[in-house]
Amino acid sequence: MSSETLASHIIAPIETFAVDPARVRILVAHARHTADAQLELIHTPLTGGPLASLPLSTEADVAEAYARAGQAQVEWARRSFKDRQRIMERFHDLVLDRQAEILDFIQLESGKSRGHAFEEVADVAVTARHYGRAASRYLKTRRRSGAYPVLSQARELRHPKGVVGIVSPWNYPFSLAVTDAIAALVAGNAVVLRPDRQASLSALLGVEMLRDAGLPEGVLEVVLGDRRVGQAVLNRADYVCFTGSTPVGRKVAESLAGRLIGYSLELGGKNGVYIAGDADLDKAVTGTIRTCFASAGQLCMSAERVIVHEGVADAFTTKLIAAVGAMKIGTSLDYSNDMGSLASSSQLDTVTAHVEDARRRGATVLTGGRHRPDLGPYVYEPTLLSGVTESMLCRNEETFGPVVAIYRVADDAEAIQLINDTEFGLHGTVFTGSVRRGRELAARIRTGTVSINDAYTVAWGSIGSPMGGMKASGVGRRHGSEGILRFTESQTVTAQHLLPFGPSFGMSDGDHSRLLTALLRALKTAGKK
Repeated sequence: MSSETLASHIIAPIETFAVDPARVRILVAHARHTADAQLELIHTPLTGGPLASLPLSTEADVAEAYARAGQAQVEWARRSFKDRQRIMERFHDLVLDRQAEILDFIQLESGKSRGHAFEEVADVAVTARHYGRAASRYLKTRRRSGAYPVLSQARELRHPKGVVGIVSPWNYPFSLAVTDAIAALVAGNAVVLRPDRQASLSALLGVEMLRDAGLPEGVLEVVLGDRRVGQAVLNRADYVCFTGSTPVGRKVAESLAGRLIGYSLELGGKNGVYIAGDADLDKAVTGTIRTCFASAGQLCMSAERVIVHEGVADAFTTKLIAAVGAMKIGTSLDYSNDMGSLASSSQLDTVTAHVEDARRRGATVLTGGRHRPDLGPYVYEPTLLSGVTESMLCRNEETFGPVVAIYRVADDAEAIQLINDTEFGLHGTVFTGSVRRGRELAARIRTGTVSINDAYTVAWGSIGSPMGGMKASGVGRRHGSEGILRFTESQTVTAQHLLPFGPSFGMSDGDHSRLLTALLRALKTAGKK
């Protein structure tokens, strides 16, 4: 266990992983709650033991958070892009400089390995840099075609929505609490954030660093609590950003319909990896492990289906079984483990139920398939299954754990059909010896992102490109231009010069119509758009 990590904020014996109450008090001061707020004890999945006591916000606290955020947003929106960029660049540096503490909190709250926790650190830093520097390009006023060439001059402006409500999940406690807020803030909005209770400390640490970087008071408000507090955040927002399961996402959309406000939802996935007949099998094995078992499979972009061309199926499966069996799993706060723990007893229950159901119905466990309480209360071995059929829970339901089914196919067409045979459409992966072939296959996969010859990180890390889901995997996109424009309202302002659009100089309506008809024909002939 590295000396750089725990010393500053762990006071109980290391095996209990309790956080220094003084550090907790500093962090929760960044959340909106009353002095006599009810306290809730949260536990770490690393041991199942107590981690910290957190004050719970009330609906009145949510109202206060929105009032303060609304006041602060007016002044914040007047800030220049340069001011916002400087804040985000300072935040970028703080995240990298203080990553040891961030990584501790991510692991303590989620149970994931340190290597997978670092993906969150990198994601936040890259997102802050990208939107800090690219916001002026994404949001600048743009000239658009007017009704009349030269005479009509149109401009498209971008205005912030106002106060954005963000409800973030437990599986990526730092990244998913902060990255959507970054885009919303850079666009000139204020934010009210309700992180999942299990993910509150990591989120508050991110908020603390944003304020240390210069973010004004009130622009980013935080409330802590259960679904009632989360719903109160949704009920007052000018725009909603939600990440979670598809069933809850549907309820979120229903709750917002009456107010006619916009929202983006990143929801579940049942993602597939295709190993084509010409793939480099060693690279495919390494990439498949990364894309299947990151964060113990508790990632909406991770794969739960591995689809292998029959020409390489035996060789690939043998290599994959050996590699998965050799993975080191555990719960230490260092880089020694390939995979960590599930986040909770409920996740363990789901994983166990899916594997046991598959066993009973005739599937074969090729490797794994065991709960490992000797390593941690919620640790489950990375598991490969074969013989999975439609009758089994894990065929179509999202397991959200380290359980992967292997399927053989005769050709590319069968592979694509199987990848698309799900209500979800978040991410897909193709391993092939030809990038051109990979692109052709990717275009036929009905998912928001596709990675060729690497894991999900190649798509997730491309911050300049949109990321999101088709079908039941969500609505809207994060990253790229769409990831920031969603937090804005477009406004068209058109100025008319010299002549009005209607008849002038005593011209009749008929004469004007004939003149306009001739003009329209001339514009088409001239190739005008």
